[in-house]
Amino acid sequence: MRSRLGTDGALPPSLSMGTADVAFHLAARGRPLPVVFAFDFAGRAPALDAVRARVAERAHRIPALRYRIARDRRRYRRVDRIAADRHVHEAWLPDDTDGSAAGRMLLSRPMGADDRPPWEVWLVHGPADRHSLCYRTDHAFQDGVGAAYTARALLGDRPDGGPAPQSPRRPTLRGLAGSLGDLAAGFGPPVVKPAFDGESTGRVDVCHTDTPLSRLRAIGRAHGATVTDVYLAAMAHAVHTWHMKETGTVHPPLPAAIPMSVRAPGEEYAPGNRMVTARALLPCDEDSPQRALARVMAGMGRLRESRRRDAMRVLLAVTPRAVGARVGTRLVHGRLVSGPVSSVNFGEALVHQGLAARRCAVFSSVASGVRTVVTLTSHHDTACLTVVHDVALTTADELPDRWLEALLELERR
Repeated sequence: MRSRLGTDGALPPSLSMGTADVAFHLAARGRPLPVVFAFDFAGRAPALDAVRARVAERAHRIPALRYRIARDRRRYRRVDRIAADRHVHEAWLPDDTDGSAAGRMLLSRPMGADDRPPWEVWLVHGPADRHSLCYRTDHAFQDGVGAAYTARALLGDRPDGGPAPQSPRRPTLRGLAGSLGDLAAGFGPPVVKPAFDGESTGRVDVCHTDTPLSRLRAIGRAHGATVTDVYLAAMAHAVHTWHMKETGTVHPPLPAAIPMSVRAPGEEYAPGNRMVTARALLPCDEDSPQRALARVMAGMGRLRESRRRDAMRVLLAVTPRAVGARVGTRLVHGRLVSGPVSSVNFGEALVHQGLAARRCAVFSSVASGVRTVVTLTSHHDTACLTVVHDVALTTADELPDRWLEALLELERR
């Protein structure tokens, strides 16, 4: 029932929250931790009533939108009636040329605390002839890949498609050993991360930059790397140059949490987080993005070949939920990692009422002492890098430009 929830038309009255769901619940101290999928359009905005009509038509068919969180019981409870007008909202941000103001609003605005399912759709009017459609949910309820499936099914003219589901495979001994090492590291001493250590204010800023997806693929082909390898290596070098400019010193290798989807075929529209994390070191100590890329390729190659994703999936499945959730909060805590560094491939462009989105970005807020969350979202032919950072990191909005500079150096080989 959990793996193919709703495919036979039947939804159980309640479901237990999974280990990752409870981990996010604990990390946010019981408060909602927003996850946002923002689709930017150039062209005339639809009427709010038309968006509400689309949501009212689709929402009841999507299992992930039919449950609310009973936080005291750590369960999802089915909701049988959805009032679209209470879930769909409108905002005007005429000076928001890059989407950062919409991001700040959606990450800082309180989410409903009543018995509604924890999701919203926002129609955000930007500068002339530009607007956004944004899907917002709670990370204790849904991960980024789940949000991608739901957003397309809820808003797209063609509701099917999305990221490729992950069929489970048998883990390797190396993968199990690596995952056990990650778990043990969660109980180790704090890791020095000069650029990201310090107290968190809880207030965040958001910045984006776009580049053609074909550019990342071309760099990858030239070096024998994947798009994710290129993204992470350029991010490592961006931190290197940013920290060097700020302090005149070299930043040590940066531990980061790499989220990985384990959402299997048939789970596309199920509520809950179907994800695990692995710990990776970004080589911010390298002064060359080419050498950084070589080290990232080696590290990510070991992670893939050892099937670390499947190893962590199996370990979580055999660990009691309460124990696994508390260990999970230690793995993605600011004392050990800079924060999550993730990627989501949305696939074909979202088309809403005949108009194709020009880009999309998925991002979430910070928790557990983490001061940055970095995401690369691929959408049709555009890759969008999003950096969410605590406002105490006053110059972190330079990181997207530094990332583009690193890509330029990688192109020069």
